[in-house]
Amino acid sequence: MPQQHGRVKESVSVLKLIAQRIARTIRPQVEVLSVPSGIRISWNEPVVARDGTVLRVNIFLPEGEGPFPVIMSAHPYNKDLIPAKTRSGRAPSFQNRIFLQPETVRYSALTSWEAPDPVTWVKRGYCVINADLRGGGSSQGRDTLFSQQEAEDYFDLIEWAGTQEWSTGKVGLLGVSYLAISQYRVASLRPPHLAAICPWEGFSDLYRDFVRPGGILENGFSIIWSKATARTARVTGKLRNDIKSRETRDDWYDERTPRLEDIEVPMLVCGSFSDQNLHSRGSFEAFRRSGSQQKWLYTHRGGKWSTFYSEEASKTQEKFFDWALKGARNGWEQTPAARIAVFDKGPDPASVFNADHWPPRSSTVRTLYGSFQRQELKTTPPVLQSTTKFDLRGKGLRLNYVFEEDVDTVGPLRVSLHLSLEGTDDASLFVGVRKFREGKEQFFEGSYGFSGDMVSHGWQRVGFDELDKELSTPLQPVHTYRRLTALRPGEIRPVHIALLPQATRWRRGDVLQLHIRGTWFYGRNPITGQFPSGYQKSSRGTAVIHSSPQQLATLTFATLLHEVGMPNHS
Repeated sequence: MPQQHGRVKESVSVLKLIAQRIARTIRPQVEVLSVPSGIRISWNEPVVARDGTVLRVNIFLPEGEGPFPVIMSAHPYNKDLIPAKTRSGRAPSFQNRIFLQPETVRYSALTSWEAPDPVTWVKRGYCVINADLRGGGSSQGRDTLFSQQEAEDYFDLIEWAGTQEWSTGKVGLLGVSYLAISQYRVASLRPPHLAAICPWEGFSDLYRDFVRPGGILENGFSIIWSKATARTARVTGKLRNDIKSRETRDDWYDERTPRLEDIEVPMLVCGSFSDQNLHSRGSFEAFRRSGSQQKWLYTHRGGKWSTFYSEEASKTQEKFFDWALKGARNGWEQTPAARIAVFDKGPDPASVFNADHWPPRSSTVRTLYGSFQRQELKTTPPVLQSTTKFDLRGKGLRLNYVFEEDVDTVGPLRVSLHLSLEGTDDASLFVGVRKFREGKEQFFEGSYGFSGDMVSHGWQRVGFDELDKELSTPLQPVHTYRRLTALRPGEIRPVHIALLPQATRWRRGDVLQLHIRGTWFYGRNPITGQFPSGYQKSSRGTAVIHSSPQQLATLTFATLLHEVGMPNHS
């Protein structure tokens, strides 16, 4: 009877989840605000690029003569796709019905997808420009996504905006996702009138961050996104075909990767702990590797769009741009480099603190060692030799560690293993860290509106074993992905897996669980799964993990001790 009662309760929970999902799809948590008077709008103004192609922009100006500093975004999504008129007001974007948010999203009826809200910024005394890149919306030509051509077009748009009579000559860039990604490439070209950028969640390496993380082919969002973008914009080639045909990181990927080191303008980067399947890694890399001497990091683990348009984030963006574009003496230059939000579970932070570095220099690196026979992670290395096998198409291995004190883990994590294979010569490894309290898993906000995510996860294809020594750190191995080498029968290979940045609070008695398997952790269904995430699974076979004093299986991460309340780490 207890077992039957448990199945009934589980069925009821699933039904409630389905009902809630359907209700929020029909009526998403989005509030489209009306447009006040006092905004001057010019639709589809032409801007001629250097090769004669006509690009189109929408311009939103405050009342008065000006001049005004400029907030700009550019993308292939069609700038004119703003919330449509309905009998009851304005309809939210279609994406808001698919990728649900944990908090209400609020923007005006002039706001196109993932772009700055013109009403918000015009009220603050800025000119707002939303541009169609080549091939997008009403602009001429055909677009090559992530290309040098896009960056040169954006360069020309910035220089045009910086020389208009209503412009102060100071241009800042702002936007989410592709509207953030496009900022890196053009900023590396250093347009004279570009004064600051704010890439709000945008990957910076097409191969490593999105389409082949860990060298493993992404088979979910990349399919949907490439097809949808090809319908929205006039693009050259078929991105999905190029991705599938290119296993290694070759010149094609290099041409679509910005040189972060060439960025010099001040930048405020949003690094999300929640968007681990898309933008998290690249955002933190942009902050870590950019050449700018004035750069700041804003972290969160809420919804992508609900956070971007939230009052707190918007006020932070405003203070940054007031300092960078208006020359306001508001003390922004004294702001510590990183705003770090720590999460106990869910989308709301347990605490927020500032630090002068990411990860904080005051953190202590801790290494745990796998004891596979006892299914534990221990603070001491093994003294005996052992091997542990798991089916690459099965549920994998789980190792537990119980915290003996209250602690925060802040930063990326690293897993290192020694592995051989049986029945196959390569494998895709998926490694995750879960959190349990009193026997119940604690869930966090994840990508695509998935609210059942774990603390952190990472991917690694075993055949890619060459590390990039220049980019790698003790907590973050970075692979070149230039060479794919199959394992020989009986070969034991060291495998290093980078788990994505996080900031998590653990109480004494909480259990950290390391989960290792050969297939992705979650289903792809839109009700209880992580739709549309999907990754190429391992071929059938067996993984053998070798453990000994010379062949250690380790989990390495950085910790900060904390007190109950609001810590103030330096």
